Amino acid sequence: MMKNITPSQLAGAAGQWLIFAKDKVLVEAGTTSIPHKPWQELDFLHHYASEVRVLPPLVATTQGAALPVYLIDIGAENIEQPKWEAVPLRTILMAGSDDAFSIAGRAWQYIHFLRTHRFCGQCGAVTEQVDWEMAVHCHDCHHRSYPRISPCIIVAIYHQDSILLAKSVRHKNVNLYSTLAGFVESGETLEHAVHREVMEEVGVKIKNLSYFGSQPWPFPHSLMAGYLAEYESGDIVIDDNEIIDAKWFKLSDLPPTPPTLSIAGQLIEAVIKRK
Repeated sequence: MMKNITPSQLAGAAGQWLIFAKDKVLVEAGTTSIPHKPWQELDFLHHYASEVRVLPPLVATTQGAALPVYLIDIGAENIEQPKWEAVPLRTILMAGSDDAFSIAGRAWQYIHFLRTHRFCGQCGAVTEQVDWEMAVHCHDCHHRSYPRISPCIIVAIYHQDSILLAKSVRHKNVNLYSTLAGFVESGETLEHAVHREVMEEVGVKIKNLSYFGSQPWPFPHSLMAGYLAEYESGDIVIDDNEIIDAKWFKLSDLPPTPPTLSIAGQLIEAVIKRK
């Protein structure tokens, strides 16, 4: 649910502010955290008062009662404000706490949804935001759209004291190896998707599949379902459309891997702890 805010409510508003400009987030210069400010101190944003939305907190947080979260999307406009700068969303996600990760990721998915659903996908008419749930509604054909969520699997494959890690095409210029992942296709179970993706990307069979946990991932709108799996058979044969390199690494000698704030990092850590 996303709520509008009245001028009187906004005058006394204080909390966390996620200010999206293009594909970046405005923060106080030199920081990578979500700004905590009263609205009255954000005078350079007062022109966008009608665009402010309130993002309700998720039920569970690690720090008890959550501060209000306010969103502003200034779109493609440029704001050059002293002591403020625009940083990539990934910087906010990777540098913050679990709560900051959840808040920023959820906010971006909602903003991305609004940007891409200004017009009805059925009839082309202008849509209107629904203020009692996360949706937009078309008053011409009555079609209602909700934020897109794409299910994905992600799996850490182990064999004795080794783990299979891969370097993806999108990380070709970065020294980073990670677990295998891919989108779930229509008609598949999550388990089918794990076996298919592993076979397609690296050509090996796996066994003893076990569910680990899940994580929303806002690039662009994924829900990652994590698994651990044991290697069964086969030699590594990579799909070079997706993977640049894949190999077995000793758990005592790993390459650079994702941080444990991400589910990929958590899966790798879980395999290490199995020793």
